[in-house]
This record gives sequence, structure tokens and C-alpha cells, in this order.
Amino acid sequence: MSEENKKKAVKMEDVKAKADEKQCAVQKALTFVEEFLAEPMCGRCFPCSMGSYEAQIRLKRLTDGSATEEDIAAVRKIADVMSEASMCKKGKDTAKYLQEDVDLNDLANHVTGVCQKNECMEFTRYMIIPENCTMCGDCLEACKDNAILGEKKKPYYSGYLPYEIVQKRCTKCGECLKVCRFDAVKTVTAKEMAESEKVEA
Repeated sequence: MSEENKKKAVKMEDVKAKADEKQCAVQKALTFVEEFLAEPMCGRCFPCSMGSYEAQIRLKRLTDGSATEEDIAAVRKIADVMSEASMCKKGKDTAKYLQEDVDLNDLANHVTGVCQKNECMEFTRYMIIPENCTMCGDCLEACKDNAILGEKKKPYYSGYLPYEIVQKRCTKCGECLKVCRFDAVKTVTAKEMAESEKVEA
């Protein structure tokens, strides 16, 4: 095999650069761990390999809204153990990233359902503001996931139900937001939507 065809080895600098492309602390940490697991990790060291896989599980919980304070504590403990017990510099570098480059306050916010950088899409909801909606149908046509319910308004007819977005179908592609000319589509956090639903109930 020629040198050109050989797969270029991924270095820890590449892993860090990939992680640093993210804005959200949880996404940074998750990207770092996933990139580390995908290539540089050798798997020979138990604290490093098991710790990295466990950290990945805990960080994924933080991105999907199912995490608790225990998950944050577990990530910190894993990093501390890896820092001490990993046999190679790669494992220690991963631990160091989790210890020094991950904002604990940002992780704590995720437990409450808030991603301040709006990179964790599970925490974002698209919704239609009824008083702004003219029922033009542009969002309905733009949605490829059939996540919008409602009928396009026709002249001289009444009794239409306002448009709404079915959250379980919505993939958060943002197409409805792009085509709306009347500021009737907006994004809110899952926490804000839950609080709004409580008030309405």
C-alpha cells in the first residue's frame, strides 16, 4: 500500500481541535470522548477504556435531558481516576480535558434542561405563535417530516384550527423558521415550553 493510501493516524491534537469546534461544554466533552474512542485509544488500559465508555454514556444523558447531578459527579470521578490510573499520555490528556476544559456550570444547566449555546437539540422546541400566524401554509409545505398540523386558510371560509408543531415528529431542521414571513415560528427551550404548558393548564 502506498503512503498516500495509508490512513492518517488521528492525533490527540486532532481530537481536541474537533471538540473545540463546539460551543456547548457538554458537546465539547462528548465530542472529545467519542473522537478519542474512535481512534487514538488503544484499549489496553482498563481505567482508560472503561472510563471513556462510561463518560460517553453519562455525557449523552446530559445532551438528551435525562441526566441528574449524579451523572456530572460520575464524569468528574471518571476523569480523576483516568488522570491517576491511565498508563499512557492519551488517557491522561482525555482526563485533563474533562477536568480543565469542561465548564461545570454549563453541565449543571443541562440537568435543569437548558443548553445556553443551543447546540443540544433535545433542549430546543419549535413552536407556532397563533396570534402571528396567518395560516398561509408556507411552513406546512416546507416541513418534510409531517410535523405541522393545520390547514391553509382559504378566502371566505372560517373555522380553521391554528397551525401547531407535533414535537414528537419534529426533527428541528429549521425549515419552518426559514420560510415564515410573519415571525410566527420561534424556538424555545424545552424547559420554557414545559413551564408555559403548566401555566396554560
